[in-house]
Amino acid sequence: MSRLTRILLALVAASLPLHPGYAQEISGADMKSLDGQVQEIKSDVLSIASELSDLEERLLYPSNTQMAVFVSIPEKEAFRLDAVKLEIDGQLATHHIYSFKELEALQKGGVQRIYTGNVPTGDHQLDVTVIGKLKNGDDFSESGSFSFAKGVEPKTLGITLAGPGLGKKGILVGDW
Repeated sequence: MSRLTRILLALVAASLPLHPGYAQEISGADMKSLDGQVQEIKSDVLSIASELSDLEERLLYPSNTQMAVFVSIPEKEAFRLDAVKLEIDGQLATHHIYSFKELEALQKGGVQRIYTGNVPTGDHQLDVTVIGKLKNGDDFSESGSFSFAKGVEPKTLGITLAGPGLGKKGILVGDW
């Protein structure tokens, strides 16, 4: 049982009177009142959970080192994206294998946050490797190496993946 569930049960139990015949004496109005209290507690718990999530993100990824990388595909691209691998300064940052639903969302103009992490201020190297299939079924792999500067503010990069065979022009990296 989660901690939030235990807190919720304790609050509900504390709000009930303690005499034994109470279960038979509960009226419809009392049940509505109790239901309202439970809904209010649920709302408070969800609000606290949201605040804790925001706090956790700020603690894990302080703004002076925070970096996020997003991936997109132009809507008319005919290749099938299978995987993307990112390395920052020669170290593996992330590797993602795409499901059919993720690929479909990207092809319809969606954007995926593929990486969130901490990068110190200064100049860095981002290596991007894309693996997929052409419309005719042939496999392809494209790679590109890009430089970027990380300042004190959070850094957001966008990677746009175009058709294979274009080399560095098939992988475009820019600030978002």
